[in-house]
Amino acid sequence: MASSHPSTSTPTAPVFRHGSTAIITGGASGIGLAVAKLLHSKYGMNLALIDINTSNLAAAEKHFSSSPSPTSFPTPAPKVHTYTLDVSSLSAWTSTAPQILSAFPSIDFLMLNAGIGLSPSASASPSQGGPWTDVPYFTATLATNLFGVIHGLATFLPALKESPNPTAVVVTGSKQGITNPPGNPAYNASKAAVRSIAEGLEWDLNVGPGSKSTGESKDGEGSTKVHLLVPGWTFTGITSGAQKEKPPGAWYPEQVASYMEHKMGEGQFYIICPDNDVSEDTDRRRMMWTMGDVVMGRPPLTRWRGEEWKGRAEREMGGMTFEGI
Repeated sequence: MASSHPSTSTPTAPVFRHGSTAIITGGASGIGLAVAKLLHSKYGMNLALIDINTSNLAAAEKHFSSSPSPTSFPTPAPKVHTYTLDVSSLSAWTSTAPQILSAFPSIDFLMLNAGIGLSPSASASPSQGGPWTDVPYFTATLATNLFGVIHGLATFLPALKESPNPTAVVVTGSKQGITNPPGNPAYNASKAAVRSIAEGLEWDLNVGPGSKSTGESKDGEGSTKVHLLVPGWTFTGITSGAQKEKPPGAWYPEQVASYMEHKMGEGQFYIICPDNDVSEDTDRRRMMWTMGDVVMGRPPLTRWRGEEWKGRAEREMGGMTFEGI
């Protein structure tokens, strides 16, 4: 099993501190809720949990009200507020933002995690063009997974930049946005776009003309840290469906939260999570092979392109080496 436990020697990300405030979308279940519990119980952080599912929000609120933060934290005790919000709606963000900004002294940690995993309509048969003719499937997926991130940044990035405390943004991506396996093109496209946004945001905030960093300082020193969280197979509402028990190969959301905490402490931008089936080394090989399709002029998606290509991919991935990693 891949380890998800942080080393005791790993430094803590500066944003994780008592009294700081975290906004987490998709914060009432899965990875978002696991991160919220970690930040509240371990660091005494204030929480603004955003979700579209009112029953999950009510359950999360009940959990935090019945599980107060440890008395070892200095006063005041961390606050937990919940907000029902559809992240695909900019007007919903605009109307909710004043409530959040007035409830907390600062906004320090923004985790844009809300996402959906839709399937193309059953009526979108291959003979009719398959998913490529299912415009509502693309529209709904991109509205939540991509524009949910864009709306969150547009609404709260100014507040993060005004905070006197260390700040950070985490955007939840997917390995499907990197390796692009066939089967769910809208989801893959949304997560590929999210990766591009996170990369551009990190550069702008830590290297670009608007950053606090200078040519003489370490990249990002004193600036808002940005991280792309890429979970492995995780047992959440998106992945589990009707399944009640976690498959052996999957991680629990709490393992992802712990791994994220560890990698943020190391200052890693790309937080590529393994799981119990896929190791970090296997992920590297798969991502390298995918980029090789572009660099080597191969057809796209060769890992899934017939037995000859599949066999070649397996052989060549097995021979890859990663010196210095």
